[in-house]
Amino acid sequence: MQITELSNFIGLGVAGNFAGHLEQAGEAADFVAVKVADKVAPKALFPFYVPGHPGQLGVFPLSGEAIFLPEAAVSGDEKVQIEPEVALWCELAYDGEQVVAIHPKAFGAYNDCSIRRPNARKISEKKNWGEESKGLAATLLPLSHFAPGCELDDYRIACYLERDGELHPYGVDSAAVDYSYFHQQLLDWAIDKFNHQQDEGPAEHIQGLLAQAGRPAHALISIGATRYTPFGETHFLAPGDTACVVVYPASRYGEADIREAIRARTFGPDVSALLQAVRVR
Repeated sequence: MQITELSNFIGLGVAGNFAGHLEQAGEAADFVAVKVADKVAPKALFPFYVPGHPGQLGVFPLSGEAIFLPEAAVSGDEKVQIEPEVALWCELAYDGEQVVAIHPKAFGAYNDCSIRRPNARKISEKKNWGEESKGLAATLLPLSHFAPGCELDDYRIACYLERDGELHPYGVDSAAVDYSYFHQQLLDWAIDKFNHQQDEGPAEHIQGLLAQAGRPAHALISIGATRYTPFGETHFLAPGDTACVVVYPASRYGEADIREAIRARTFGPDVSALLQAVRVR
């Protein structure tokens, strides 16, 4: 599946689905008052693209080639980080206003690129600042089902920042199965958030956004960012960088193979690779 084939979808992300990421991103305090089912449960589902939305969320933000920094980041007033994730391309099933099933059909590398705004009112205010402000690999890989033993279970998430010709590990290379919520547990959690999450604290009323978008047939759901390396935690995107997120099968490649593939700009058909040039307008 190619990124150009994506249509009639809402873009949503899962906040807090990898142990330690929110603390590193300085966002844990945003969710202190959010009630969760258990201590490892994700915190909220947030929008990054809502077709038909009259505000910023209505701007299509995805790119497979570039990240354009917000103006304030160029001046140093705001800081932007890569957020390496897996994204699921899903079919949605409805019964009236309720989402009753989510069927993941493909997966790929995703960059939930984010502005660090400690005082942001909503999660989405850090996520979509215009065209080419987020990243999705050009090619998504097919997913026959989303249960133990599925194709994604073999995959890992790597993240590097290429700066001045040097590759720096930016995210901790992590197995997809190490997400806190995964498989049916994640889908059941997401269905509940689709139908019941309210406009409270940093969260938004997802059912209302679905209605605004005309109850789209598909959703692109990014399922959570991995932990940062010490370099990733303390270094922010600058013009001239290349942000690299690679989702690869661990049974066929090691970390050294992925670094070499990034340098060569050549990837196997079983790899979902996202390399974005960091630019300014």
